[in-house]
This record gives sequence, structure tokens and C-alpha cells, in this order.
Amino acid sequence: MRSLTFTFAKNTKDMQKHIVTLVFFLLSATLFSQASRDFQITLENPNNSMYVHLYYLQLDSYDPGRASEALYPEGDSTFLSRRAIKLKQILDGEGLFVHFNKIPTDPNWVDSLSDQMIYTPFPKEMPEIYLEKVNGKWYYSKETVANIPKLHKKVYPFGSDILLNFLPKEGQTKILGLALWQYFGLLLLIAIGLIIHIILSRLLNPVIRRLSRWRKGDNIIDANLVSSIARLVSVLIILRLIKVFLPALLLPVTASVFAIGVIKVITTILFVIIAFKVLDIFMAYTIKFTESTESKMDEQLVPIIKRSIQAVIIIGGIIQLLQILDVNVTALIAGLSIGGLALALAAQDTVKNLIGSAMIFVDRPFQIGDFIEYSGMSGTVLEVGFRSTKMQKPDSSIISVPNGSIANASINNMGVRIFRLFNISIGVTYDTPLPLMKTFIEGLRKIVELHPDAKEESSYVHLNSLGDSSINILFRVPLYVPDYGSELRVKEELYFSIIELAERLGVRFAFPSTTLYMEEFPGSGSTAPTYETDNDKLKKRFDAFIEDTKTRL
Repeated sequence: MRSLTFTFAKNTKDMQKHIVTLVFFLLSATLFSQASRDFQITLENPNNSMYVHLYYLQLDSYDPGRASEALYPEGDSTFLSRRAIKLKQILDGEGLFVHFNKIPTDPNWVDSLSDQMIYTPFPKEMPEIYLEKVNGKWYYSKETVANIPKLHKKVYPFGSDILLNFLPKEGQTKILGLALWQYFGLLLLIAIGLIIHIILSRLLNPVIRRLSRWRKGDNIIDANLVSSIARLVSVLIILRLIKVFLPALLLPVTASVFAIGVIKVITTILFVIIAFKVLDIFMAYTIKFTESTESKMDEQLVPIIKRSIQAVIIIGGIIQLLQILDVNVTALIAGLSIGGLALALAAQDTVKNLIGSAMIFVDRPFQIGDFIEYSGMSGTVLEVGFRSTKMQKPDSSIISVPNGSIANASINNMGVRIFRLFNISIGVTYDTPLPLMKTFIEGLRKIVELHPDAKEESSYVHLNSLGDSSINILFRVPLYVPDYGSELRVKEELYFSIIELAERLGVRFAFPSTTLYMEEFPGSGSTAPTYETDNDKLKKRFDAFIEDTKTRL
């Protein structure tokens, strides 16, 4: 059965439609062919001009001379006939499918973008091919005709178009719409592709392994990962070669559209998979680098960066697939933007937490393993995620705090302390003699001096205040210990030393109490102390104290 197939603007919105279209053409070819012979060559609109060009290059109506009438009339008939044939071969090779009901029939059609009487049937795929109105008739433009050889070489590279000159124009035996030589060509392409795939996989393996090494001697990348990348890259190259030589098989346009679409879809999926595997290599070296840095936050940032890049790769792959399927991505993104705005308004807290996560990684108020205090809560930071930060409380329970709240709060980072401060007030009774008080304070200073985890230069041990029921000694000592457990151990040792010193010297610790003094008992004299009131004696005592103080200081 002979079929009338026309090459037209690519429309891969649903590839299954092309298969149905192909079946439809095969079943109704005879009726459509008979109806086609009734049209007239007027070239009065883009529809008629393209129909003339394509109709007279079909097997059952092959007449290159009449097909060339749709081209800009510059050159002899042989020149134009060859250009008309090559133009159809370009459209067939690229799988550009035509729907006549979408081609304008208005003789005065004006392009809305250029505001000129031109019509571009494939603005995305082949903007170089367009028709223009000249002297009341629509022709393939002069520029289009001039660019045909260049476009032909682009579609049929490496001399693959030579085969086209030896193919019969009629009398070919067909099975399911394809000639026997086309089946042979498909099998040959597949066989050659398998052979090249085996060779390339082995050749690319050492190359990719070499490229994946940070420097000589590094061997942290799994050999299976490198081999899988080599195989995938090999398949990509094979698909590219098949796409290059596929036009030379002159498949029916519906089959060509379907095959090219499948190749593009598989290529996109392979690119996504390869990008994921290359990302794994990059992340492996990133992790190795972060392990050598002092900051622990870098290690926590790596999985977040990885998930972010993976999301970008997936979104890019989906957009590419939608474009292959001829979905209006711009309109889709615009619709998603409006919906995203509504979603953002409904999920303000989530957006706030995401921004808070970014602020935490930029400002770095803490890092993994730090013990922090925040809004009455305290714990060790375990993980910083997209939405929340996980902390382990002293009782080993895990609490998740929204990052938005942390970003706006005051955080006391106990993990960055240079030392841990031991700050207490030691109260002794008021009846402690002055020499004993001085000896006790000197003993406290000696305790600090002898302890290996306390720093004497930054410590303060002094009589600090006179309280309601005690004489208070400030005991402020920095402890250079790595963790909370060590801090408790050192504090315990210091407490024991202070208590032991007080016991040996006979110093009594004071505690809040009230003492009642009876100045006079019945039948006995007054117990009130007698004070010196002689000014001369008081002056001598004062002067002696001043001299002693000068000597002491």
C-alpha cells in the first residue's frame, strides 16, 4: 500500500498520537491520494505552497519540477528541483511533522512578532526555514533556499546523505510501512552501536577514573561507580550516533518523530543519571575535604548541598522532558509561580525556617557537637537540617527546634568556651581571727596553684564582701577541661580540697543564721564591750595601722 506522508512541524506532545496517525495514513492513503490530485497550484497562501512542495515529492506523485515551484524563483529548474528535494530530506531527517490544519490559509497572513508577511512553520526547531509573500505568491524565502545546503549537511553529517542519491523513488517492497533496506539499516545501526558500546566502555573507564581523581594517589572512588559512568557515557555517544545517521534511513515521518523523541527522552534520563553519579564523586571529595577542617558545620552542610543539587538536576531533567513532549513550559512555570505564591503565604513558617537554615549556615553561631542554651532550653547540637535543628538534652532525649526561631533568638554557645568558670563564694564565720582568715585565703590560692587543670594567672581568690551572717571570700577559677564530665570532676576535687583545708585550719563555714546577744543578765554586770574613747590613743592606733598597711602593700 502506498501512503502519502508529509513532513511538517514537530509536535511531540504525545508520541502515541504519531503512531495512530501513521496507522491512519496507511489505511486511508488511497482515498487521500485521489482527493489530493484535485488541488490547484496557486501559491496564494502558506498552506498551498507547502502542500505543493511536499505533495510532488511523494512516491505516487513524484515530480521535483512542480515541487520546486514553491521555492523562491531564482535559478534554473534543475537547481531548484535539487533544492526542493534536499529541503524535504531536511524536514524528514529532523522528524518535523506537518499538520495542514495548523498552516494558515490566509493570503495576507502577517507574522505577529515581526509584523511581516512571513510564516515560519518550525520556529523552535528550524527557524531558518520560512515562507514569505513575494508579488502576491508565497514562496520558501530566498534566504531559506540559500541555506538549504548548509542545513542539509547539518542534518546528514559525515556524508550520510550519499545513500539518499541511490535509493529508488518507487517500486520498493514494504512491510508495515518500511522498506526492506530500512529494516536492514536499523539492524545494522543497532549492531554497530553494540560493538561501539563495548569498545567505548572499556576505553572510557580509565579516562573517567583519571578525571575523577583529586590528585595522584587518591583512590576514594568506588570502581563500580566509575564503570557505570563509563557505560552510561558510552550509551550517550551511541544514541548521538544513531540520531545522526537515523535520517539517512528515510523512515516515515511519524516513525522518525517517534524514534527521535524516544532518543531525546532516553538521552535526558541518562544525563540525569550521569549527573547524579558525578555528583557522588564530587561529594566524596567534598566530604574528605571537610574532614580536614576544624569546623564540624562543614560536614553537616555537605548532605544539604547534595540534596539541593539533586533537586536542581531533577527539576532541570523534568523541564527538558516537558519541552521534548512539547509542553508549554513557560506557561506551566507561570502557573506554578502563582500557585507557589499562594503556597508560600499558607506556609510562611516553613519558608521562615528555610531562610533560618540559610542564616545558620552563613553566620555559624554554633556547630555540630556544641552545647548551647536557647530560650530556656539547652542541649548538644546533633544535626542542622532544612527545617529544624536537632539537639540532645542532658537526659538524652532529642528535641527539634525550628531554624526560624533559632535564627531570631539569642544563643549562648557553651561549646566555644576557652575555659569553664568555677565561681563560688566561700562564707566563714565572723568570729574567725584575722591571722586565721589570711592563712585560709593563702591556702585557697595554693590549691589553685597546685591543681593541673586550673590556671593561677586568671584566677581570683580574695575576701570579697561582708555578708549578713558571713565573711565572704570570692573563689573564681578558670578550668581548662574538654567536656562537662571533666568539669564536674575538677570541681569535685577543688571542693574536697577547700573542705579539707578548712578542717585542718579550724575554719568554720558560715550559713544564714541569727545570733541573739544579751548585753546584761539579772544579777550580773553588762556584757557589752568597752570602747576606747580617748582621741590621742585612737590616733596612735590609726597611725600604726597606716604604717603597717604601707609596709604590707
